[in-house]
Amino acid sequence: MLYIAFDPLYELSLPDGHRFPMLKYRLIPEQLVYEGTVTEAHFFRPTMPEDSLFETVHAQEYLRRMNQLALSPQEMRKIGFPLSEALIAREKVIMNGTWLCAKYALVHGVSMNVAGGTHHAFRNRGEGFCLLNDIAVAAGQLLKLKLAKKILVIDLDVHQGNGTAEIFRNENRVFTFSVHGQNNYPAQKEKSDWDIPLPNGVDDRTYLELLDRTLPELFEKTNPDFVFYQSGVDVLATDRLGKFSLTLQGCRERDKKVLLLCKYNKIPIVASMGGGYSERIATIVEAHANTFRLAQEIFF
Repeated sequence: MLYIAFDPLYELSLPDGHRFPMLKYRLIPEQLVYEGTVTEAHFFRPTMPEDSLFETVHAQEYLRRMNQLALSPQEMRKIGFPLSEALIAREKVIMNGTWLCAKYALVHGVSMNVAGGTHHAFRNRGEGFCLLNDIAVAAGQLLKLKLAKKILVIDLDVHQGNGTAEIFRNENRVFTFSVHGQNNYPAQKEKSDWDIPLPNGVDDRTYLELLDRTLPELFEKTNPDFVFYQSGVDVLATDRLGKFSLTLQGCRERDKKVLLLCKYNKIPIVASMGGGYSERIATIVEAHANTFRLAQEIFF
């Protein structure tokens, strides 16, 4: 069964400019149930975890100041959201969602978080709408509890997973792979284990041929026993913050390649949705919904 983490706190109060992107966290589950891809029974609501969940990968001093709403104005400008107890609560619940997804994936092969993909959060700071790093938190827990020995992070968001790269810079049990826009945010990139920066305007054919060349080599090189997939749909040509030119079909084929490789190699995978900022909310929802449809089709 495909277990999906629902985002129960997506309706937290945000400035007007941030409310539109938040709609997808309600609309994706509604669309998937409406069309019959899944039922309500496939969704679970993560609860508030203990702070010990985050301490494996995030600095205790950063967590303390965040919890006390004591981050500086400069730090909050980099994050991009006004700091509040509601925002912190949502971030923590999302972290727990991805961690619970990891446990479900160990049993069922795949699990997915409607939210997550907060790959711009560093060990001791947040950036780019990310306070905490859900992929890093869940990966850290798997290693801590010895539920995985070699973790592969596949980040195909249009923006480099700079926070994830920094957190695992000296951790050889986690291999970070990022395909991203070389001219896009963040301006200063971190060093992943394998970075593939691409120019503006990359189309379906170029992008998918690249994945055909690199993904099999990546799996062979790393031999992972667990995969985290950052499946941001800001690679679309319609995206306001991306600079690629992928179509909905191209984005779907991208997801299919990753999911099929995990299924074929019998490697558990957790997908976090990441970014998506197209002008039409229907485009964002459709692109993300494709990832869930494929997971259901390929694994079940």
